Amino acid sequence: MKTALITTDFRIASTEVLETLLLEHPEETFRVIFFHAFKLSDSISDLLLLTRRSRDYEVVSDIFYERLNKYKADYSQQLHSIGIEYFYGSTVAAFKNFMEARSVDCIAHDACYKFNPLSKHSIDPKYLIDRVSCEMLVFDASISTKNRNPSTIENHQLCY
Repeated sequence: MKTALITTDFRIASTEVLETLLLEHPEETFRVIFFHAFKLSDSISDLLLLTRRSRDYEVVSDIFYERLNKYKADYSQQLHSIGIEYFYGSTVAAFKNFMEARSVDCIAHDACYKFNPLSKHSIDPKYLIDRVSCEMLVFDASISTKNRNPSTIENHQLCY
């Protein structure tokens, strides 16, 4: 079983990477972690009270959760688990610790991924993932989904 980290801004389009990952690696079983990176606040009260963490989960729409549940049901043989995690930090060392704590084997992302900040504290994960030694699985999810049954790619934006 592999643990795959997938960058996300919680738009439905970011879930296409998961489907592409599963279709391109049918023999593998995955634990999948969707993640978004935030810079640590300079405010001591934010750090002590962790006020942002509870608010961070509010940006994840019900439609996003529904899509993840659909993938979990459709690919139950390949998906051990799907989770959402936030990385708080801006250094490569902290990111390596984040990955090590979650036993990450690979990072999967869309080749046409464009950073879309959720807040002023969001940071582009590209700068972190480009500097770690980990298997990178880069997909063009928009191309691979074009040839599929249209009913499986409803209600989301594709990246061009």
